[in-house]
Amino acid sequence: MGIRVVATNKKARHDFFVEDTYEAGIVLKGSEVKSLRAGKINLRDSYARVKRGEVFVYNMHISPYSHATYDRPDPMRVRKLLLKKREIRKLVGMVSEKGFTLVPLRVYFNERGKAKLELGVCKGKKLYDKRAALKKRDAQRDLERAMRDY
Repeated sequence: MGIRVVATNKKARHDFFVEDTYEAGIVLKGSEVKSLRAGKINLRDSYARVKRGEVFVYNMHISPYSHATYDRPDPMRVRKLLLKKREIRKLVGMVSEKGFTLVPLRVYFNERGKAKLELGVCKGKKLYDKRAALKKRDAQRDLERAMRDY
């Protein structure tokens, strides 16, 4: 069966250098899982914070499930992430350093069918870093195009 990716945060890799990644479970309500399986999620502008020894993700939009009957949770609600205590302590140490932030990179279902979030410990890129990355990507694309046509 394997991993089934539901959503990726493409903007995160453009705006940040990803230093380290962690796999975290997400505390969801029943209808949110159905929406995830349908791919109704948006990770743009989402971020995570450590609060009182727990990790929470903010601004992650999961659209309400269309066939849900009664308990429709708020699409933008704050969701708790499930990590081991050792990992949380490591995250606190890294985030307390200047310039590091926690950014959700992708949401997927693992082999056992559980919803997981890949959390990146990231450092912000400067404008010239973004330009250099775009230039490198364009050069690589041109090279591949030339090799294909040759």
